[in-house]
Amino acid sequence: MRLLHTADWHVGKTLKGVSRLDEQREVLREIVHIARDQEVDAVLVAGDLYDSAAPSAAAQQLVVRTLTALAGTGAQVIAIAGNHDHAPTMDAYGPFAAAAGVTLAGTVRPADRGGVVEFTAGGQCATVALLPFLSQRWAVRAAELVTQTPAQQTLAYDRQVRDVLAALTAGFRPDTVNLVLAHLTVLGGTFGGGERQAQSIFEYAVPAGAFPPDAHYVALGHLHRRQRMPAAAPVHYSGAPLAVDFGEQDNAPVVCLVEATPTTPARVTDIPITAGRRLRTVRGTVAELSDLTGTMGDDLLRVWVREPARAGLREEVTELLPNALEVRIDPDHVTPVTGPRARGGSGRECTAVELFGEYVAGQGIADARVEALFARLHDELIEVGHPGPPDGDPAGT
Repeated sequence: MRLLHTADWHVGKTLKGVSRLDEQREVLREIVHIARDQEVDAVLVAGDLYDSAAPSAAAQQLVVRTLTALAGTGAQVIAIAGNHDHAPTMDAYGPFAAAAGVTLAGTVRPADRGGVVEFTAGGQCATVALLPFLSQRWAVRAAELVTQTPAQQTLAYDRQVRDVLAALTAGFRPDTVNLVLAHLTVLGGTFGGGERQAQSIFEYAVPAGAFPPDAHYVALGHLHRRQRMPAAAPVHYSGAPLAVDFGEQDNAPVVCLVEATPTTPARVTDIPITAGRRLRTVRGTVAELSDLTGTMGDDLLRVWVREPARAGLREEVTELLPNALEVRIDPDHVTPVTGPRARGGSGRECTAVELFGEYVAGQGIADARVEALFARLHDELIEVGHPGPPDGDPAGT
């Protein structure tokens, strides 16, 4: 049996206000081509299809068309909700998806009510236990959240997830390909860079040993870096097929091709994803950055400038590097100010202009024009707030 494992599409995700829907469309089209070329029997999508619980119409259209296209290859398509998805909505659309040959699972269900999916391909039977993302609020009662320590809450979440997994995998048999499809954090996993930290911490984590040893393959989503977790069963994160932010710029995007039988260990092959624009961070002075003009191709850039900040610096950089989405002063270049700058005699109260000067110096900004502009605006504000005496009353009485 041949399976394709993918996760964390995050369709609808923008980067610094720039839509990446066209890139996401190309990446998902490539995944469909891989599924067709590899003649896979099933596609397992381990959550976070969307980046938002309220995706745009365009994002929903892209996901629906992709799932339908994957089903059109002849593969069984099974997708679960991640922490970014709106689980009840996925459940609501489940009957429509089923008519198109797609299984959607938004929330955890008992095995006999959709929590386990079975299918046959090539004369072999597969059993898939579905574990969409479980929030701690669901897994641990509210009273326990209030009264327990963080360590106790972690153990409670671990116990609840283990109990759910045990119930869902109780029907695993030696003559079937036994699979788990889940969206969660496994202890010891390496973050990819773009995960939602509040739902990736230890309170939401379980050890890899929570998965049954008789599982032929555990397909995970949530951590965006491709990795295998040490466990008795093959436990794999496919990683995100497109870097969602600059923290993931060094990740190698892939999908996982899995070959398994009831009697042999799963064999996993990574297939690179080549679509999508590369994210890169570049550093240098404006002069050094000018040497990069025309060499960055279509890459999306984060630029760390090794010069003091000044008015118009961002415009200079983006003119040289039009694909620069973020322009910052290199943290290593900023010299922190340890005390107020000497302005006038000691002991006197600083003026607003002097305080602003100290602030910009503390931010590593060396541009007299900024301070001059502030001084002018400050004077204009003072004049508005303290108008001269009314006509005919030169004394202002």
